[in-house]
Amino acid sequence: MAKIRAVYECQACGHTSPRWMGKCPDCEAWNSLVEVPVSASTVRGPTPLTSSAPLRLEDVREEAQVRWKTGVAELDRVLGGGLVPGSITLIGGDPGIGKSTLVLQALSGLASPGNLLYVSAEESAGQIKIRAERMELGLPDLLILPATSLQTILRTLDEIRPLIVVVDSIQMIQDEDVPSAPGTVSQVRQCSTRLASWAKTTGIPVMVVGHVTKDGAIAGPKVLEHIVDTVLYFEGDAAQAFRILRAVKNRFGSTNEIGVFSMTSRGLVAVENPSELFMAEHSADIPGSCITASVEGTRPIMVEIQALVSTSSLAIPRRTTLGLDGNRCSLILAVMEKRVGLSFSSMDAFINVVGGLRLEDTAADLGIALAVTSSLRDRPTPRGLVAFGEVGLSGELRAVAHMEARLKEATKLGFTRAVMPEGNLKRLGNPSHIDILGVRTVAQAVSSVF
Repeated sequence: MAKIRAVYECQACGHTSPRWMGKCPDCEAWNSLVEVPVSASTVRGPTPLTSSAPLRLEDVREEAQVRWKTGVAELDRVLGGGLVPGSITLIGGDPGIGKSTLVLQALSGLASPGNLLYVSAEESAGQIKIRAERMELGLPDLLILPATSLQTILRTLDEIRPLIVVVDSIQMIQDEDVPSAPGTVSQVRQCSTRLASWAKTTGIPVMVVGHVTKDGAIAGPKVLEHIVDTVLYFEGDAAQAFRILRAVKNRFGSTNEIGVFSMTSRGLVAVENPSELFMAEHSADIPGSCITASVEGTRPIMVEIQALVSTSSLAIPRRTTLGLDGNRCSLILAVMEKRVGLSFSSMDAFINVVGGLRLEDTAADLGIALAVTSSLRDRPTPRGLVAFGEVGLSGELRAVAHMEARLKEATKLGFTRAVMPEGNLKRLGNPSHIDILGVRTVAQAVSSVF
């Protein structure tokens, strides 16, 4: 009989230690080491996919990349055009955000004939049927496998060879050869590795649903995200109707694309024009608001940035941001104080992106600057104004990309004036039907708007 010993394993990064420690020496997480029994005879690595003989790059045969459309337009956009055969996709999000709903709709939208397998490790078959009937999905031939054993799942997969596999969720699957509880680092790593090896060997795509921690990261070791081909995050507040699907890793497409959904009683509905959604309740007569044009991937989106600047009663004023990088907002406030002459040192500043969207585009810098100025001076920005541009530390406005797309989206929504970096005017070929003002510094932008 194999000798079983115990080690202490970090549930955040997977680091192992022969004794317990309060702080992980690798990732420096506190109270994350858990005792895990280990048997030397049960340690197994991934299955080799191909021969180990090396090949010359010019001798490698180029394979045509085939994609399967899921029928969910926003999901296909984020995936880069659809599911790739043999790929493994990880979908993470908060509880109740709509992960199971999304994968059910993706199964319903697949046009190719074949068996569709839904491995449910959390819900019963009856619960899945109730959800499918409520959403009015045409899935009479969907195969449901309520199982948590990895051996049972792999044996079933080899028997029926489905067209696509959904595993909900990976934290509940347990490999019987690994002597630890489901959801631990060892189990998550082993189960995801064997599922990925099976997908690569058979050419059948696998969609895996994952839980997230209280910090918003996918639960389990970071190696889980390295094993899979695509990592999608479902963002948004479960109490609101809007959801954002964002790719943080994609071996077959861009990681800049986002998908926008609206949650209804019949499931997720793709939002074709997110700009109208995020600006549905915008009021141009309220101070502390500015519209900016952000580009997520290839899609321009008009969003409203709101700011509230008020006198602070604390020794250190508060800086609170939602949907924006807090450090970048602090940088912009410092530039406004140094280069424009506005005082924020004794002011609390709260900055928010309306609609729950998280902006990564640096072109929103000018919109943030104008929004905080509008709130500080208690003067609204002019009607029909849109502003975008990257703010440098010396107060200069740097040129941004996708100018034509931003201006076209602004014109379509009825904006009549655009404030943008002067450097973009030289690259702008055919101006849109909109009054364009090019400025060199953020101080010029503030003086021209207010």
